[in-house]
Amino acid sequence: MPVLTQPPSMGDLLKYEDNANYTRESVTLLAGTNYAIGSVLGIVTASGKYTISPDTGATGEQVAVAVLLEVVDATAADAIGLILARGPAIVSRAQLVFDTTVTTPAKITAKEAQLVAAGIVVRTAA
Repeated sequence: MPVLTQPPSMGDLLKYEDNANYTRESVTLLAGTNYAIGSVLGIVTASGKYTISPDTGATGEQVAVAVLLEVVDATAADAIGLILARGPAIVSRAQLVFDTTVTTPAKITAKEAQLVAAGIVVRTAA
């Protein structure tokens, strides 16, 4: 019997939110990336566009402020995506997708702390 494998869904990522009308936003994602569901995002200060939050930087996106709630292909051009912009909310740690520069447990913990500042709590058992 063949095994059916499904990609992660919003239900795998988002475990609790107080009010979707308050916690979610539609935003512009910076071109050049195929964004996965659960991508941890920061804002480029000059443009106001969101992108995957790297470990370091000087243009704003180095601070994690949101989590992407859907897959968005922005490889060719900027695209609109649905994000979890604020809490109260709980997301599953296992479903978060970090930038390739966020490689150590300490860096991951720092990104999670930045999300907590936005009211987005990261849980292992969520």
